[in-house]
Amino acid sequence: MHQNYYFLKPLAKALHEKMQGMELATCFTQNKDEIIFGFCKEQQDCYIRATLQHDFACFHLLDEFQRAKKNTLELFEQAIGKKILAIEALENDRSVAFKLEGKLTLLFKMYGSRANILLFEEDNVIDIFHKKLQNDWNLKLSQLPKKLSQTWENFRHEGLKKTFPTFDKLMLTQIDQQAPPEIQWQQIQNLLQKIQENKYYVGFWQQTPTLSLIDILENAQEFSNPIDALNAYYYAFAKITHFEKEKQSAIRQLEKILQRTQNYIQKTTEKMVELASSKNLEKIGHVLMANLHQIPEKADKVILYDFYTNQEITIKLKSELSPQKNAEWYYKKAKNQKIECQKLEENLQARRLYLDMLQNHLENLKQINTLKELRNYLKNNKLDFQEEKTADWMPFKQFVVEGFTILVGKNAQNNDLLTQKYAYKEDLWLHAKDVSGSHVLIKYQAGKTFPKKVIEKAAQIAAYFSKRRNETLCPVIVTPKKFVRKTKDLDAGQVIVEKENVIMVEPCLPDNF
Repeated sequence: MHQNYYFLKPLAKALHEKMQGMELATCFTQNKDEIIFGFCKEQQDCYIRATLQHDFACFHLLDEFQRAKKNTLELFEQAIGKKILAIEALENDRSVAFKLEGKLTLLFKMYGSRANILLFEEDNVIDIFHKKLQNDWNLKLSQLPKKLSQTWENFRHEGLKKTFPTFDKLMLTQIDQQAPPEIQWQQIQNLLQKIQENKYYVGFWQQTPTLSLIDILENAQEFSNPIDALNAYYYAFAKITHFEKEKQSAIRQLEKILQRTQNYIQKTTEKMVELASSKNLEKIGHVLMANLHQIPEKADKVILYDFYTNQEITIKLKSELSPQKNAEWYYKKAKNQKIECQKLEENLQARRLYLDMLQNHLENLKQINTLKELRNYLKNNKLDFQEEKTADWMPFKQFVVEGFTILVGKNAQNNDLLTQKYAYKEDLWLHAKDVSGSHVLIKYQAGKTFPKKVIEKAAQIAAYFSKRRNETLCPVIVTPKKFVRKTKDLDAGQVIVEKENVIMVEPCLPDNF
């Protein structure tokens, strides 16, 4: 593993050969948990970027680094201008020490989730990178190297883990810990011989990018230089882990919005059922108007004959209103209830479409395998995951006519998106004939046929959003989406219609739009 002593030892030797005599010219941070060291010598630059996250601690070398102009913080200023005297791995420890002029030591402490970078003056810590690791202030440089007795006698008495605590989990796979001590000891000697071959492998272990000193990884690439191996591992791990984090974050946010949208649909549906089952307020108004003479003044309720059901009905009244004003109040309430039902239906249709699109996006996200593809998909589809902005997020113009959702493309590329990505074969597709214009869809509803009035309104919309907007009549193609296809040679917005009906309509928008 990349933090193992047996790897850090040859790595430190290679760093010493490359960087001895270089001067620390700059040290800064511009991202959380990341620090950059810039070294120079005779017009030769070398940068070390160290990432010290709780789940990933590693550093690697760069020949150049573009520093941001803003949001950077200078660090370890006491060491700036000091030359490297030596670089060495602390014995049997997971640390690399950069010995500097002025009795300073820059220590890369690669302790997994407790990884840190410390600056020592002689034996004492004078500065640290991760201030949250307060115990690091108490470390003594002289106490970090560990002397281990790795003889047969010590192994026989102390066991494998106490004698060779520097073996990582990959190395331990090469030793049968159920075997007799003599066999284990021979396996240990074979392993130590492999480790000293100066071969480094970067590949996958349990589907995770891994650096190993033994050839047991999947899809491994072999290196003879530990610096090259470390750089390859750093980029492999960063690429995959960053991608997985962003992908899972996007999926979690999308699933969260999906759940909220489903909750909204459920509550709205329940509200509509409640309104539908409530008393018909308009009919109550009619009953009151037909029986004004039987209603006493200032009554708070009245029992009247309901000529709709042929039964008596008890009607609540506002005692401060006259019988006629009470009837008018019921009429007004009935009108408001009708408007509320219409708005709820429109919102419900929009959210159902939104839910359908979110589910489509979720399936697409799960199929994405690269970071670039993921970011392009999120950007191109404007997925900022703000469900409260549904109307702004919707990529198409939207109308609702008699409960049917009508979608309209905004431009050539948007037309392709509508027809190729968001249309199902059961949807009805419309377009002004022989002129450029918007693609229009009437979304199919299970078990329902498309009403003639809805088709006519959608055709008027298609005519309105076309080059024939100002003509008296416009021919419009109407066909199921399954008869519309696109080939690769066609330009944006162009399609082939295999079967069509044509109706003549006046270009206009529906009422109230």
